[in-house]
Amino acid sequence: MRDLKALDFNLLKALDALLDERNVTRAALRLGVTQPAMSGMLTRLRATFDDPLFVRAQRGMVATARAQQLAAPLKAALAGVEGLLAPATFTPSSARMTFTLAASDYALRAITVPFLARLKSEAPGIRVALVPVEEDRLQRQLERGDLDLALVTPQSAPADLHARVLFDEHYVCVARQGHPVVDTDTPLTLDAFCALDHALVSYTAGAFEGVTDEALARLGRSRAVSLSVKSFLILPEILRASDRVAVLPSRLVVGLEGLTWVEPPLAVPGFTKVAAWHERTHADPGHRWLRQLLFASCDQVTP
Repeated sequence: MRDLKALDFNLLKALDALLDERNVTRAALRLGVTQPAMSGMLTRLRATFDDPLFVRAQRGMVATARAQQLAAPLKAALAGVEGLLAPATFTPSSARMTFTLAASDYALRAITVPFLARLKSEAPGIRVALVPVEEDRLQRQLERGDLDLALVTPQSAPADLHARVLFDEHYVCVARQGHPVVDTDTPLTLDAFCALDHALVSYTAGAFEGVTDEALARLGRSRAVSLSVKSFLILPEILRASDRVAVLPSRLVVGLEGLTWVEPPLAVPGFTKVAAWHERTHADPGHRWLRQLLFASCDQVTP
């Protein structure tokens, strides 16, 4: 068994950087050391663990089985040490930190808008960076510290992250105020719904079918979709200026002027939104406070 007293903490940080970067030069830049110094630390790491840890490949380095086994416990150990060094208390009103949050355009409107309003009044010194969700890079970004929190669906949240359900969303049929079919005292029938001019959001860009069309197909029905956009955020303006309608998540239209909405005349499956974060920030007082503020801001929104 290796002597713990002989283990240099900086070597563990170097191993973590090498596992993330799989490149000596990039790992050196990350830690602010020279490439020869990083190469020297890799040599010492190989001696410490009696394993090559990394072998050369066509693109960078490939971690050995031993290095892969070390990755998760190493992240946890470094997070624990960072927790020891973190302030014992957190004072929001005087806090200075940057919080990086990944969100889709839907989550930007439905979740971050109320969250940022509360944050500004309670912790004005905290900066927030809002970035797009990249599902294929999510785990790596959270592990590396490029992200602090991600607003995703349960299906896209990696299994080994911490996660909390924020809410279950449902869809409503949205139109401009004064719409001749939707904004009336007459209930919206399935026939009238199918005859309307529809717009939808297609994240893949250009698709003219979605969950509503799948629900209609199960009933042997279809609708006319004349507009496909890639972002939820432009649709309110489009609806205000036309007689088009759109089936949208209910939280997206809360508080928007000039629009009205009704329940669609068929069952359209909704979705669940969760917040996901890494063990690295789980016990940090500042991040815990920010997560709780975000959870509370979601609870206060009534679709």
